[in-house]
Amino acid sequence: MATIHVDGQAFQVDGADNLLHACLSLGLDIPYFCWHPSMGSVGACRQCAVKQFKDQDDDRGMLVMACMTPASDQTRIAIDDEEAREFRASVIEWLMTNHPHDCPVCEEGGHCHLQDMTVMTGHDRRRYRFRKRTHRNQYLGPFIAHEMNRCIACYRCVRFYRDYAGGTDLGAFGANNNVYFGRYAEGTLESPFSGNLTEVCPTGVFTDQTHSEQYTRKWDLQFAPSICHQCAVGCNTSPGERYGDIRRIENRYHGDLNRFFLCDRGRFGYGYVNRDDRPAQPHWRAQPGEAPVALEVDAALDRAADALRDAYRVIGVGSPRASLESNHMLRELVGAESFSTGIAADELACLNRMQQVQRTCGLETPSLRDVEQCDAVLVLGEDLIESAARLGLSVRQSVLGRREALAQDRGIPAWNAEAVMTLAQDARHPLFLAYPVEGGLDSLATASFRRLPDSIARLGQAIAHRIDPASPAVPDLDSVTGSQAQRVADALLAAERPLVISGGSLGSTAIIDAAGNIARALSRRARRGGLLLVRREVNSTGLALLGGQSLDWALAELAEDRADALVVLENDLYQRLPQQRVNAALSHARALVVLDHQRTRTLERASLALPAASFAEADGTVVNLEGRAQRFFQVYDPAYIRPQTRIRESWRWLHALGQGLRREPPGDVTLDQVIDDCVRRHPALAGIREAAPGADFRIRGVKLAREPHRYSGRTAMRAHLSVSEPRAPQDPDSPFAFSMEGYNGFDRPRQEVAFAWAPGWNSPQAWNKFTDEVGGHLRAGDPGIPLIPLKPGRYDYAELLPDDDTAAVTGQWRVLPLPRLFGGEETSSRAGPIQQRTAPARVTLPAGDADALGVHDGEHVRLANGQGQWVLSARLDPDCPAGWVLVPAGVDSALVSGCTVTLEPVPRSGGEAMV
Repeated sequence: MATIHVDGQAFQVDGADNLLHACLSLGLDIPYFCWHPSMGSVGACRQCAVKQFKDQDDDRGMLVMACMTPASDQTRIAIDDEEAREFRASVIEWLMTNHPHDCPVCEEGGHCHLQDMTVMTGHDRRRYRFRKRTHRNQYLGPFIAHEMNRCIACYRCVRFYRDYAGGTDLGAFGANNNVYFGRYAEGTLESPFSGNLTEVCPTGVFTDQTHSEQYTRKWDLQFAPSICHQCAVGCNTSPGERYGDIRRIENRYHGDLNRFFLCDRGRFGYGYVNRDDRPAQPHWRAQPGEAPVALEVDAALDRAADALRDAYRVIGVGSPRASLESNHMLRELVGAESFSTGIAADELACLNRMQQVQRTCGLETPSLRDVEQCDAVLVLGEDLIESAARLGLSVRQSVLGRREALAQDRGIPAWNAEAVMTLAQDARHPLFLAYPVEGGLDSLATASFRRLPDSIARLGQAIAHRIDPASPAVPDLDSVTGSQAQRVADALLAAERPLVISGGSLGSTAIIDAAGNIARALSRRARRGGLLLVRREVNSTGLALLGGQSLDWALAELAEDRADALVVLENDLYQRLPQQRVNAALSHARALVVLDHQRTRTLERASLALPAASFAEADGTVVNLEGRAQRFFQVYDPAYIRPQTRIRESWRWLHALGQGLRREPPGDVTLDQVIDDCVRRHPALAGIREAAPGADFRIRGVKLAREPHRYSGRTAMRAHLSVSEPRAPQDPDSPFAFSMEGYNGFDRPRQEVAFAWAPGWNSPQAWNKFTDEVGGHLRAGDPGIPLIPLKPGRYDYAELLPDDDTAAVTGQWRVLPLPRLFGGEETSSRAGPIQQRTAPARVTLPAGDADALGVHDGEHVRLANGQGQWVLSARLDPDCPAGWVLVPAGVDSALVSGCTVTLEPVPRSGGEAMV
């Protein structure tokens, strides 16, 4: 710790920080542009000038840049010094000489860091009266809009895009007063983290294109704390709503998880919430093929209760994209013995194995913040940029962390970004990847091993044996694999904080066992490190904790007439198992009740379809890949703007349905009551009570506000319906009010922050006011509670499984599906911008096999088996093993891992598209 003196007052700060970081952490206001807590200091903008004095007798001092000056012990500075204030105002003035006078029409207006800093410096007059420099804007794809004339050349965009996120197609062109930030040519930004430019940029150069199409000022949006539902990482988000539509999603700071950044699928994949074809009313279909009939709520519940009461056995099919509360209520409705998780058997086996390994591996599960501190990483069977992109970004920071270690050895502060990068050059912590094809982190890897699933498992088991000879040896291990295993083992043992990452993307429990053995070996030999296991969907971990049978089991019960009714919760069965198999099973169901917020193929077959709430219209709890239970809250009440809608939370529908089945008097239930019941039935989930405050939480006697204090227009929002304004919706399920008339300040610490705002701070930089230190943790603690503790004791190693990477018989090829960020997840794939960003699906063929077939790169090839035919563009890969083809996720659920297909080239004149 160090003592610094600011304007005559003494403060205790971390001496490793620079003065800007230290002062902002103290709550003092210093304007800045180029500095960012995740990217360090470069001193480019000169905006953070303060006066520094040699000692207490110095009354003259000198101007220094706070971001480039260490917070050394007994440092004395003045923020309010007249010369410093005049200098900061002059910096704003020269930065604004070419900035357009377009705040009223700029999309960043009221949400703009440049506006905040201009007001903070007191600059309010423009003296420049000459021609402004202008630029032509570029098309940068469906996510980002470009307005280069607003640029103040802070360099934040390229520092994030290139240095932090690893992108290569955005740069700075020009020099002096004519620098252009963009691509070398127009085109879609390639980085999966490009959306963060909208928050990193302090002006309106890069803005959210999806928001532009239905623009609303920040102060007219209604917010609630939420969780990204597009993968299992569990990033915290702030969705903003107006007129019953989600208008944008912004990052919500979480000190242990996403901190300042999101991936593009999480930021822009919300469009399915706003789709016009969403189910909004219950529909009844008496016979398959008949036109559905719209029903009111009571009539729909009566029909459902009668249909299920007449059945001799009802199967409930849950979903990993539904909340714990909804899955619990379905389980209570049908009974534990008739509950299916709605997950295919192979994936459920992986999930159960991951839960077991996570409890018994001997190593803690790290948070994303912990991942960034690791100094050796092994990734088995995952392309993190495709399967868990935000985790991949953290692994990138871990690998680049070697820079800071080298800088520390030479006395260079870690915040001095350019000095640290110049010193380190290409020095990196070791990263080892084992995956069938080149992935998003390969450019950083120390070594990449191109292997099929069982070969990856054998490599992992060999690494474990090299670390601890007590781990089972791999029989018939070739010398190449042995040397690779020794190299990885040596790196992991030499590290202070080694990390093993694996998961279920390749559908192999053998890979998970191998990762678990490596973790156990590190636990025994090194007694340090971490293990992180990647799941596929937002609540995959929570559903595995809840327990239940596989979807295969549920369909078999129907097909073999051991059940004749099905209740499906937020799940499209056709996305998980082959169409023929699903059709055959559903043909045995006398009643099919489906709850969903999307018009899926399963919902289209329903006897009764009930309109479920999406994450934006519901409250609930999900569990991320760490095992952290987190709460998401209802952003808006859909019935307030659209009174005709009958959308409800799934757990509320299921509660009412249960009452009807039991012939109980109707009555509502609250989220807290459902959580209490879930905990009573599942003591292992007791932590979900503490995942967020209950509905009775208050600050200063009032609920928390969903709306900024400048929110306007509520009385006009329903004017097209009636001049009589109804009462604002009442929320019995959360501590939030549908109003600006609640607590929305920052001075009382709390975990659940709907939107970031503080006096003088309207941009995302306002998050600094809610943390214990800039870039630290929320002052009230980061949201969520861990649910998967390590079991104490000594753990046995998993046994080896036989190698099954052999090719299929001659004339057939085995299929291996691979995850993909855009187009590989069910709900985000329904969003228009994601559909535009999704590349056409291509099948990867072994180069030798393609030559034998006469197929060239880019030509079409037909895949066929008993489940169907698919025509895809071919991509040739010399590293792809003979006898295998690799297909991207989302093409068809029939193309499961290990199935076989035949291949034939499609003539150029065929004109066939993908089937």
